[in-house]
Amino acid sequence: MRFVHTADWQIGKPFVRFGDKAEAFRAARLDAVEAIGRLAVAEGCGHVLVAGDVFDSDSPTNVTLRAPIERMRGVSAVTWHLLPGNHDAHRPGGPWERLAALGLPANVRLHLSSEPVALDDSAVMLPAPLTSRHETRDLTARMDDTATPEGAIRIGLAHGAVTRFGTPDDEGEAANQIDPGRAEKAGLDYLALGDWHRTRQIGPRTWYAGTPEPDRHDSQTVGTALLVTIPQAGAPPVVEPRTVGTYRWVTDTFDLADTDTLAAREAVLRNTHEPVSKLVLRLKITGALSIASRRTLDEWLERLQASVFHLDTALSLAIRPDAADLERIDFDGVLRRVAESLKARAADPALPAAERQTAEDALLALYLEATA
Repeated sequence: MRFVHTADWQIGKPFVRFGDKAEAFRAARLDAVEAIGRLAVAEGCGHVLVAGDVFDSDSPTNVTLRAPIERMRGVSAVTWHLLPGNHDAHRPGGPWERLAALGLPANVRLHLSSEPVALDDSAVMLPAPLTSRHETRDLTARMDDTATPEGAIRIGLAHGAVTRFGTPDDEGEAANQIDPGRAEKAGLDYLALGDWHRTRQIGPRTWYAGTPEPDRHDSQTVGTALLVTIPQAGAPPVVEPRTVGTYRWVTDTFDLADTDTLAAREAVLRNTHEPVSKLVLRLKITGALSIASRRTLDEWLERLQASVFHLDTALSLAIRPDAADLERIDFDGVLRRVAESLKARAADPALPAAERQTAEDALLALYLEATA
């Protein structure tokens, strides 16, 4: 048995903070569906299992509902199995009833109940669809007692949290708890999970697929889906993460003492994350720079912003004017004396941090004006 395990597409996510780039992110999610289909066909997989959160909300427009379905329709050799998650839970009048009413191609199946489903003569899938955003019960518990034909491969499909992973950026809701030992207790050959937006193995037979197109930093760098092979019932699954996403979400944190190092750091980014035009980059830079070096950094950041798809910067820099900076402002005059005063205030530990920062900002503005 060979199939693709994916989850957390969240089609229709608004990406409001990205302004006019939001549409490109939304389109990339639909491109990922097509990439998953190509992967399945290339690897001879007859099924794609989507472990919840196909849609970002439980009230998408009809166009948003239809968009991934039309991509799946185009991969007719593959059967797509869709499970409601916490973002798109199955409820009366909700997205799944609406989708069924709109009509589905023969190769797309909705799993809105816990009834086991035969994938082929050798494998049975046990779905656990969510019917509310926050479920207090472990819906996978019923898999323990669900009978399947003797010798059949048993595959669980669910959406929820086996644990809170312990970081502020956890994507898992943690309200929809799943026993991390469910695969063993229910005799599953594989438990396909969604909710955690990072590809992660929980046990020998339990995996989170991660998202096929990330939407934040501190998640995964690039979108993935899992190619899963189970030779026979009882055999350990072979799980291979495969890249299907478009954008790379990267955070680079460094202390900057010399702007001469910027070229080398940029070269690493370009060589590691090709193409750089698909890079969603967050830079966290600390350090102490001369005024001239700060100006060099600003120019470097401007060029980098023009190169990548999106750039966020978090700068925590102290401005430490050197003698050359002061000479450029004024060799010996009023401006030079003002600069010396600002420099002293910026370095005075007796002053509040806000006042020292104001002095640094004023010194930088004076330098830019004097050297323009």
